[in-house]
Amino acid sequence: MAEPIKVLIVDDHQVVRRGLRTFLEVQDDIVVVGEAADGAEGVERAGELSPDVILMDVRMPGTDGIDALRRLRELANPARVLIVTSFTEQRTVVPALRAGAAGYVYKDVDPDALAGAIRSVHAGHILLQPEVAGALLSQEEANSGQGRGGSLTEREREVLGLIADGRSNREIARALVLSEKTVKTHVSNILMKLDLADRTQAALWAVRHGVSG
Repeated sequence: MAEPIKVLIVDDHQVVRRGLRTFLEVQDDIVVVGEAADGAEGVERAGELSPDVILMDVRMPGTDGIDALRRLRELANPARVLIVTSFTEQRTVVPALRAGAAGYVYKDVDPDALAGAIRSVHAGHILLQPEVAGALLSQEEANSGQGRGGSLTEREREVLGLIADGRSNREIARALVLSEKTVKTHVSNILMKLDLADRTQAALWAVRHGVSG
């Protein structure tokens, strides 16, 4: 049996943390390894506990979720961050995704859908709702790097198309009969050539320029 997905909950409301923990503790393949009440504590706990997935609120007193995401990126923490928010405005969610979040869900999400979202981002997928993806694309349009796409090799374009389809490195490796190490190298080259920060931006670039798997 595979190791359970280790989850850290970061939210300034104790009742929210308790509710999330209560539900997740009945999932056979998910284990809550800790909680934090703000972004700064979340970053610290992430370093101590090495979670696979962090459930992060956006708006918290002190260090908010977006600042915490930036700190996690600076520290090269490998945890995947799923934003859990009650705010639906694009001006709240879009900066979080640009800061490195793997996706987001709302706090009134169906419990089974939340568990599915955790499994999905842990597998390397990106969760974007259409209206937010559109907002991200419009923000990237002015610096879309359209001309840089010509520098990609045929194999890199194949990998990029599968990233846009939400495939993880493992799934891409299986689809293209490559090792995961080779796929990681291709992903790094794609990000470098297109001057992109992460897989989310790569997926959006691919959608914008019609690259599909």
